[in-house]
Amino acid sequence: MRIAVLSPISWRTPPRHYGPWESVVSRLTEELVDLGLDVTLFATGDSQTSARLVAVCPRPYSEDHSVDPKVAECLHISEIFERAAEFDLIHNNFDFLPLTYSGLVETPVVTTIHGFSSSRILPVYKKYNDRGHYVAISDSDRSPELEYIATIHHGIDIAEFPMSEAEGEYLLFFGRIHPDKGVYEAIQVAQRVGMKLVIAGIIQDQDYFASKVEPHIDGVTVEYLGSVGPDRRADVLGQAIALLHLISFDEPFGLSLVESMACGTPVVAFRRGSMPEIIRHGETGYIVDDIEGAINAVAAIKSIDRTQCRADVEQRFTSARMARDYVRVYEKILSRESLDDE
Repeated sequence: MRIAVLSPISWRTPPRHYGPWESVVSRLTEELVDLGLDVTLFATGDSQTSARLVAVCPRPYSEDHSVDPKVAECLHISEIFERAAEFDLIHNNFDFLPLTYSGLVETPVVTTIHGFSSSRILPVYKKYNDRGHYVAISDSDRSPELEYIATIHHGIDIAEFPMSEAEGEYLLFFGRIHPDKGVYEAIQVAQRVGMKLVIAGIIQDQDYFASKVEPHIDGVTVEYLGSVGPDRRADVLGQAIALLHLISFDEPFGLSLVESMACGTPVVAFRRGSMPEIIRHGETGYIVDDIEGAINAVAAIKSIDRTQCRADVEQRFTSARMARDYVRVYEKILSRESLDDE
């Protein structure tokens, strides 16, 4: 089976620090290679992979500002579709834009929809609904206006997130600093319960950081680590008492939740989006509705068995399981295509 995997080019695959889509693509690609598939990864030139790498963009545009994003994206996407005949299937992880090429090639295209940035992009998905094959990353993120071939939750390489023996030293916020992600709400909870909060992540909204987050950073009660890369990520997650994920949007998935639980650290999250699909309430964390609920959850967090958090990730959220699920989807699509050709 010859599979072409299209990765985004905002960040390297795998990312050095931030880059959730690229992180998922990297893990999937490596697992597919391990399963014996013939895989070609279309990504930035500095990407690292055991698959065959094709790159027309040497560096990711979020790291090298001399790269024009639109020009790089056009060259990147057109490359895979101009070579479509070389592959049995194209796996698109680049959002909606590549769909506009899919009607020009015979090679089937499966698209993982990594969330909807806006309802305004839905018409593109609807246009190619009958021709394409869509995978949702959570049941909560399925649009009623689209048809899906599967829901496949993301998976991680649990070897990169060893179980921590720590009992926890602080509350943790881990993610991009943006109003959607609930950094200020995490600060409020930490202040109310009298615990230290550690913040780790890229600053995506500078005004929000300056007005709502930075005034509370004193290095003692609230500490900001900046962006934490793979070399420190497991340690920062594993040393936490709990991960606070008090989001204000319907998040399609949350990789940081899975990574946290793999290290044995339970999660307290607002009841939005995919949270009930990831967290087992009362077993691997708590799903709450407001700040008061989060405060009560933190007070009860020691009742969570940290080994159960790890066990649940081992059962449900490994990259090996994710790859097997995708192979079943590939086989299903290619079987349908074969029947249509008869």
